[in-house]
Amino acid sequence: MMAFAFALVFGFIKPAVADSYRIPSSSMEPTLHGCAGCSNDRVMANKFIYRFSEPERGQIVVFRSVEEEDTLLIKRVVGVPGDKIRLRGGTLYVNGESQDEPYVHVNPCHRYVPRTCTFGPVTVPRGHIFVMGDNRAVSHDSRFFGAVPEDNVEGEAFLRYWPPGRIGLL
Repeated sequence: MMAFAFALVFGFIKPAVADSYRIPSSSMEPTLHGCAGCSNDRVMANKFIYRFSEPERGQIVVFRSVEEEDTLLIKRVVGVPGDKIRLRGGTLYVNGESQDEPYVHVNPCHRYVPRTCTFGPVTVPRGHIFVMGDNRAVSHDSRFFGAVPEDNVEGEAFLRYWPPGRIGLL
């Protein structure tokens, strides 16, 4: 019975349904915490959801880096295919409309940090998403490496389970 449970979890659930991920950097603060030498947040991601639907604006996704295939990143979807993305004064505009982003780190615009105050416009190509970190001043995201192919998306982060004092749905 134990062998069956082990095979079920590691042979089916982990590769196809849900998996656990550690937040490696501070690029998603204040939503998710991560840094060198600290108790990084850990999240569960639904790997099954995108078999039936496409990523949507506002979702937090885990994806394979477009620059380093073996590296997993976690960012928020801010643009879907056909969207026109632009930053002005640190404010995100999608299709010409400013976005209400209460999750963005305070003061995302830093005059001497590239692409935090002004960026774009760019149009998200078919089969891709545009992702950005909530901590825009330190996030290496689609502003730098371009739109992410939807095939690179591993899943949608839906639950923070570590540390215990921060457990909750995302």
